[in-house]
Amino acid sequence: MFEKIVSIVNDIVWNPLLVVLLVGAGLYFSIRTRFVQVRRFGLMIRSLFAKAEKDESGNKHGISSFQAFCIALSGRVGTGNIVGVATAIALGGPGAVFWMWIIAFFGASTAFVESTLAQLYKFKHSTGFRGGPSSYIEHGLGKPGLGVLFSILAIVGYGILLPTVQANGVAGALTNSFELPSLAAGLGMAFLLALVIIGGVKSISRVASVITPFMALGYIVFSIIIIFQHIDAVPAVLKSIVVGAFGIKPVAGGILGSTIMMGVKRGIFSNEAGQGSGAMVSAAAAVSHPARQGLAQAFSVYVDTLLVCTATALMILCSGTYNILDAKTGEMLVARAPELGANYVGFTQAAVDSAFTGFGSAFVSIALLFFAFTTVMAYYFYTESSIIYLFSGRNGSVKTERTLIWCYRFLLLAMVIFGSLREANVVWQLGDIGVGLTAWINVLSLLILCPHAIKALKEYESRD
Repeated sequence: MFEKIVSIVNDIVWNPLLVVLLVGAGLYFSIRTRFVQVRRFGLMIRSLFAKAEKDESGNKHGISSFQAFCIALSGRVGTGNIVGVATAIALGGPGAVFWMWIIAFFGASTAFVESTLAQLYKFKHSTGFRGGPSSYIEHGLGKPGLGVLFSILAIVGYGILLPTVQANGVAGALTNSFELPSLAAGLGMAFLLALVIIGGVKSISRVASVITPFMALGYIVFSIIIIFQHIDAVPAVLKSIVVGAFGIKPVAGGILGSTIMMGVKRGIFSNEAGQGSGAMVSAAAAVSHPARQGLAQAFSVYVDTLLVCTATALMILCSGTYNILDAKTGEMLVARAPELGANYVGFTQAAVDSAFTGFGSAFVSIALLFFAFTTVMAYYFYTESSIIYLFSGRNGSVKTERTLIWCYRFLLLAMVIFGSLREANVVWQLGDIGVGLTAWINVLSLLILCPHAIKALKEYESRD
């Protein structure tokens, strides 16, 4: 019964109109910014290393652009890059990867707009700058009630639903590799997470800025080695991605709707462009100009999808360690690795094993542990920011705010343990619901507030 309810809600939230909205908004923002994600690619990279600005007293009141980039990237690089990509291929075929690329390209412009707006409408808090969609919805649109609703949905989505997805991916991988009980995996991850989140935003930014760049770079380098082991298969794989994206082959034609939906879903889940999460991190940065932070966050979408997700996809497809399933019936349409069935994380593990026998399971499990750990840290940051927004500036709210944050810390740890014990398909649908709910409100708000971000971009480019 629970599974049926989750499925119905997921179908309502993720109806085709949301896919059209996300892709269409990204295209619109790209045109309005004159494809800033291409024109200003070099400036995107330089923007990462902007130092945190100091206030009048000479103190840094926020985190640096690079730290904000790392927190946002840690939220984007997670199980979606390993399990999510495998799921997209399993239920949408190789063509789903093409639609992940499309959503990343246009999503970079969406990330620019939402992050620039976050800087324009951020506010000061005792822990540093805070803000995000709730703030620009309230002060930009003049809709405080809608801002409160977004914060509540963000708390439910990022604070309760999405952590279960990350924990489930880790537990599945550790069980495959080391036969570690799911409960033990969940408890271990919860313990490590508790050590970091108790320190708040400063602790999270320090840990993310150390772990995230190295884990992403290490994973990509290792993936390249495996892809070169199967270099002869690369041309055929790239062709299958393009052909499958448009349903040209019989199997691809039969699942074209699922191909597009899975590519967009998994792409959005992975890079988070349009959800508003990156905007919450961007608001915490102390930078010289709002557009500068927008450029930095646009680059993080590229790193997540065009590098990390593509690395996973090519590993799986070049190794042939995947199956294609009917999303509704579960029937196996293409059996490249029938022994794996619907074991999505197993697709990636088997791909690594094809080049390094006996090492695949351990490698993917360790990578997932790091990816998921840093992602849940980012989810905590998003939720804490949402709680702060709900109570900031209200008389007598400081004590309530702190109490709720501490209560949430325990709830987050409980959800990590819960997620490690649930069945994978239900957990992924819960995650999709969390992503979809925030995306609906945020993207519609961005379409209205876009002119403010465009104005900031023009001003910044006139100074550059």
